Amino acid sequence: MEDKILLAHGGGGKLAHDLVEKSFVRTLANPLLDKLDDSAVFEVSGKLAFTTDSYVVSPMFFPGGDIGKLAVCGTVNDLAMSGAKPLYLSLAFIIEEGLLLSELEKIVNSVRAAAGEAGVEIVTGDTKVVPRGSADRLFINTAGVGVIAEGVDITGDKAQPGDKVILSGAIGDHGIAVMSQREGLSFATTLKSDCAPLGGLVADMLKVSQNINCLRDPTRGGLASTLNELAGQSKVSIRIEEKDIPVREEVLGACEMLGFDPLYIANEGRLVAIVPAGDADKIIKAMKKNKYGRDAVIIGEVVAKPAGRVVMKTVLGAYRIVDMLVGDLLPRIC
Repeated sequence: MEDKILLAHGGGGKLAHDLVEKSFVRTLANPLLDKLDDSAVFEVSGKLAFTTDSYVVSPMFFPGGDIGKLAVCGTVNDLAMSGAKPLYLSLAFIIEEGLLLSELEKIVNSVRAAAGEAGVEIVTGDTKVVPRGSADRLFINTAGVGVIAEGVDITGDKAQPGDKVILSGAIGDHGIAVMSQREGLSFATTLKSDCAPLGGLVADMLKVSQNINCLRDPTRGGLASTLNELAGQSKVSIRIEEKDIPVREEVLGACEMLGFDPLYIANEGRLVAIVPAGDADKIIKAMKKNKYGRDAVIIGEVVAKPAGRVVMKTVLGAYRIVDMLVGDLLPRIC
């Protein structure tokens, strides 16, 4: 019979210490974490970015990733969208009694792999165990710190008329991959989540131009909601071309079957960039040299009016208002 998490693992005694040592510290070891102090102490210089997030994805394991990889990539990407170089993360695990220790080990190994690729260290954390039925197996809360280089100023309110809108790759992969696993859907080809750390891609973009006005990763609410957020913050209108937005055939097929619109499906390894027209080509060129930006494409531009509105030219030549998502299209997706 496989070992499972017990309520006693959250009691602060020997079982709790053994769990932290065997399941976390050994796997995620680094000089800051190994001290096991109540706070991680480190030195940084310059302007800092700080973010926090929580992950409740169901199921925990899905094609292309799991809740551990998702937690690291999601937090790293939030830092990167401000132009920061991600440095340090914290992880807090809310574990339901009965979770298999082998599953926890698999997730922590995934955390280590994702952190290694992203170039960040897990420097502090926490575990809590709750009674069976009080959670859904495992929730993860994160916080992240990164440093922003001098001259970089990326915010959601800087889009200007004439700017180009860049998308780093196909949309909808994550949401449909998780939904397919949850509902037992199958496709002719294997569809995987796009879950990936984007700090390196943003760094490559900034090497060729610091004139990036806005960055955002289109997670919950998808591309449509993200563009609406940016249009609202910047008080501009965004025009996009449906024919230029990359969507995989598997995603299109699943959306048609389920009655979804790919514009509203969650992504975890894509970014939207709004940049001056004169810098767009060299930024695209730099993105295409990175494996997470090789399918980067310009999908539209910024105009002055109507402020706060996103409009899409369809493949039929008509124009459609693209509103922000109302409700929860795919719950428990990240």
